[in-house]
Amino acid sequence: MATQDYDELIATAEEGIFGYLDGALQAGTINQQLYDSACQATIPNLSEWLNDPHIDAISPRLKAGIASAIAAQNWEDLVNAFRRKMRFGTAGIRGVMGFDRASIVRLKEEGLDAPILKGPNTLNNVVLLLTSVGVAKYGRERRPAFDRIVIGYDSRVRGGDFARSIAQVFLAYGYTVFLFDAPSPYPVVTFAIPHVRIKAQIGVLISASHNDYRYNGFKLSCGNGSQFDPKDRDEMYNAFIEPATTADIRFCPLREAPEGKLYFLGGHKKADGFDYLGREDCRINILDDHRAHVMQFLVQKDLRARQAQSSDPLRMGYCAFHGAGRDVVPRLLRDAGLRHVKPITRNGLNDLDGLFPSFCSEPGREEQPDPGDPRAAKIAVEAFKQEYPGEFEQTDMLIGTDPDADRCGVVVKIPEAQRPLYGGRDYLLLPADDMWALVVWYRLQAETGPDGKVRDAARKFTVQSVITSDSIVRLARKHGLGVIKTWVGFAGLSNAVRDVWDGKLAPNLTDGREHPGDALCHAFACEHEGMDNGQRSINYAAMEQSNGFSILGGPPPDGFSLGAGGHVRDKDGAFAALLMAEIAATAKENGSSLFEMVDRHIYLDPDIGLFVNLYEPDPMDGEYPGIAGDRKKMSILRKALRLYERALEGDVEIAGRRVVSACVYRTGKYDSLYPPTDGFVFPDEGIRLNFSADRLNYLLIRPSGTSSALRFHIQLHSPVTEVDLIRKKAELRAGAGEIIDHIRERVGAPR
Repeated sequence: MATQDYDELIATAEEGIFGYLDGALQAGTINQQLYDSACQATIPNLSEWLNDPHIDAISPRLKAGIASAIAAQNWEDLVNAFRRKMRFGTAGIRGVMGFDRASIVRLKEEGLDAPILKGPNTLNNVVLLLTSVGVAKYGRERRPAFDRIVIGYDSRVRGGDFARSIAQVFLAYGYTVFLFDAPSPYPVVTFAIPHVRIKAQIGVLISASHNDYRYNGFKLSCGNGSQFDPKDRDEMYNAFIEPATTADIRFCPLREAPEGKLYFLGGHKKADGFDYLGREDCRINILDDHRAHVMQFLVQKDLRARQAQSSDPLRMGYCAFHGAGRDVVPRLLRDAGLRHVKPITRNGLNDLDGLFPSFCSEPGREEQPDPGDPRAAKIAVEAFKQEYPGEFEQTDMLIGTDPDADRCGVVVKIPEAQRPLYGGRDYLLLPADDMWALVVWYRLQAETGPDGKVRDAARKFTVQSVITSDSIVRLARKHGLGVIKTWVGFAGLSNAVRDVWDGKLAPNLTDGREHPGDALCHAFACEHEGMDNGQRSINYAAMEQSNGFSILGGPPPDGFSLGAGGHVRDKDGAFAALLMAEIAATAKENGSSLFEMVDRHIYLDPDIGLFVNLYEPDPMDGEYPGIAGDRKKMSILRKALRLYERALEGDVEIAGRRVVSACVYRTGKYDSLYPPTDGFVFPDEGIRLNFSADRLNYLLIRPSGTSSALRFHIQLHSPVTEVDLIRKKAELRAGAGEIIDHIRERVGAPR
């Protein structure tokens, strides 16, 4: 297509796009700020892509996809594809590959160059290549320069093609590339990065974790397997990724990689259908090393022997949710001696299918393969019952992991007396808060001596996100461990632990007072308790409410290693699955269950008490779409901030509960995306309304910074005895539900 034709195309697009934006502003579906930014950026970005000659070599049919969208007058999609560059968040970039199912199907069938609508605000081959160029340049500018990278991918549509494409960029920039030969769990990637046989400085996984099939992403890790520090990440983006151009994109074909510059990571066998380009001798068996490493964390070293001798061993189902955990998790469980693991294969749940066909219950409803979502648990349970008729009653638990296997969910049986609390169901997706409390409790018991004290308790501490249950705080403190809370995301957990190792304990945010709403918080740390002025050095557990867990251990020998005695420095769903299965096996040997252990050892402990932690996203799946979705999110936040201001005056009740104090958690990390205006500042870590002076009863409204979505988090607490346990559970669960319903009504976020 000639330049003149592009001029005509751009003129047509300009008329249609401005007409759409004018109409949206008049209709109130977008606000003035969004209108102004879209008017300023959309056409220039569109013109830049259409007139970029380098794109023709990179993706010859890309411009045809744009032209088709203009011809079809898809103005809203064009605005959403070109109104800005894709945002760089805590773990890299993540976004939609296409705006509808037909586009994703076409991408799957035709490859990376499928002529679907692509732009700087969609996840596509050009955006990934530009991001890779920026990361590669950042690494080469370091002193000493970075020169080794691990690249993996999960089951997302064309994930392997994306991975091979960016591998060619890193080869061209002089890196030694360690490329996975099959879809891989993210924790195996983060384990491989600092591995003694690899010692890379960067890791990338092509994945969008638990998001629906439309999404993909570029998950970025540093040399120790954790996410990059906010300061380093900002430098990487601002100085290298943002200014990268298509002229900077160059390739070294994998087949032409110099000797010693390309290695393949996988298991002990070659992956079916993978082309090793005649370099089979350059394979590294990282899966067996990961498995051997994980096995060290079993508390019961004789678990295999005990299960072999048991007349009633643990019986499990496993759901991979179409993801990369399908081989890793069952083998890990079987190697530990847990022989009775039934994979859930019905409806393709065990297939590596990035369209996630089990999560398309009705047209236009984009459900998520999230093992921490009760709706996903229902899909797994129903599939298990269909595939294994009559066996669910004899099955002790179901385990699920998301497509990149960094999250773990566990379905347990509900004792008959408590089933009315759950609508008569016989199963429950165990909340992650309860899972991690149980893991910590179980491991503490194994380390408690005859004197009732935990071995080396004075050196140990836990770290959890600010929304993770305070039941774990009370449990840790009871046994003499310190506690750190961070903002949401495993990067914060890992960074906080690193700072403790480095003797840089962050200031305590609360210190007995509420944080003023106009002040900036620490970049990743929130508060701490019992840390003895930073004298503790061994991380006992790192956990977040969104089903992520790891154990980071003690100070590492250097900045490119795992912690001493620790596991990976990001979350690992396979690891968590094994730990939960071991506890379930031990419980069964003692005539108990995971559900009953939570009641007995957490809730009924008078030093802890009953905690109900309820979480709901808004919207329930994905995000409010496009530019109109941004307006919706901001409208809700403005109403929530007005509630906060009224709460400071003592004038707010939510579902009959008076708000006794309130605070805004804000780090300023998204101020460039949402600049303060009209007295509004973006509360990136949330607005907290406390219902009790001890801060154990609260509501937190937390926005996403990189998508048009929000989260509602509620915690309620009560002392409890065995006599009133069921009644108190019912009261708190009902109360949490009433708070969710009321706050949604107050801020204009109906389900």
